[in-house]
Amino acid sequence: MRKLFFILGVLLVFSVYGQVPVPAKKSGKSKADNPTQAPEAMVRKTENFDILALVRVFKSWGYIDRTGNYAINLQFDNATSFSGGLACVKKMRDWGYIDTKGTYVINPQFERAENFSEGLARVVKFKKWGYIEKSGTFAINPQFNDANDFKNGLASVKKGLSWGIIDTKGTYVVNPQFAELGPFSNGLARARTGKEWGYIDKTGKWEISPQFNDAEDFNGDFARVKKGTQWGYIDKTGTYSINPQFEAAGNFFNGLARAKKMRQWGFIDKKGTWVINPQFDDAGDFTEGLARVRKGKDWGYIESSGSYSINPQFDHAEDFNDGLARVKKGTQWGFIGKKGVYIINPQFENANDFVHGFSLVRKGSKWGFINSSGNIVINPIYYEGDNFSK
Repeated sequence: MRKLFFILGVLLVFSVYGQVPVPAKKSGKSKADNPTQAPEAMVRKTENFDILALVRVFKSWGYIDRTGNYAINLQFDNATSFSGGLACVKKMRDWGYIDTKGTYVINPQFERAENFSEGLARVVKFKKWGYIEKSGTFAINPQFNDANDFKNGLASVKKGLSWGIIDTKGTYVVNPQFAELGPFSNGLARARTGKEWGYIDKTGKWEISPQFNDAEDFNGDFARVKKGTQWGYIDKTGTYSINPQFEAAGNFFNGLARAKKMRQWGFIDKKGTWVINPQFDDAGDFTEGLARVRKGKDWGYIESSGSYSINPQFDHAEDFNDGLARVKKGTQWGFIGKKGVYIINPQFENANDFVHGFSLVRKGSKWGFINSSGNIVINPIYYEGDNFSK
């Protein structure tokens, strides 16, 4: 009878193993032969810990290196990409932090965890937000209903229903008193009390009194604000640089900002003068000298003169990033250069921008990675994934 149970157990193990997806092999290229292979075997094969990509197979998350081998085996219930050499991972019900070798730097113990910023990370313990150091010790005890990352030594936190600002010691620089509060940008932060927005300094004093129906962070010398149903731009004194007159508006990039008038998008300069008259059904910001625009159903790209650099022809288009832009033709995504010529033909159901020389792409229902030549270098065998990071 014992022998019979042993044989049945062996058959069951092989049955489960046979269900694991195995990547297609290519001659001359080393790939992860089994997405769920034991971590010890995989780690011995690789020393490429400089950048890692987060991937999921079935319900488990792990990390692969640039060759497609597992640097950290599938084992987590949830996880984030690496930032500053650390990643947040969830095991059972708790979050902790690992390094790029998969070693726990901070053991799982938090209900939620975020990446480190300026040496501190916000975490949830006993349903309250606090901040920990890289040793895992609380620098600021859990006490907040919500919290944001530190930036320039300050962080906005929510106590009860109101937002305030603390320093890295947890001392209130600005007591909780705002219904909403944005981050500081150029020394000012947008804040709301009641229904109207204004801007405060780092002591909590109103530099620009609440008077706007909506407001955005300062970008350079200007901030977008909404008065009634119209958007305009103010300077740091609160004076209108461009009076509210647009149905929607964007930030300035290289001296131009997209703006919407009579349901059409165009581009204005910092005086509010139309440099490119409203004529597009949709538009993006200028990046790398070009802006994506939609006319009817098709997307193309214009120069700062308003002339088409790439005629409308795509079903969707994204901004240029390092000389390449993701575009969709039919149901497939590919990449074009600034002359509009396909560098990588449309062939993917989805695609990310290139990061560290790789693009995360979806082929069918699975994700893998391509290089800048469009070649699949890590086969699409993953249920989910994220860009390479470190």
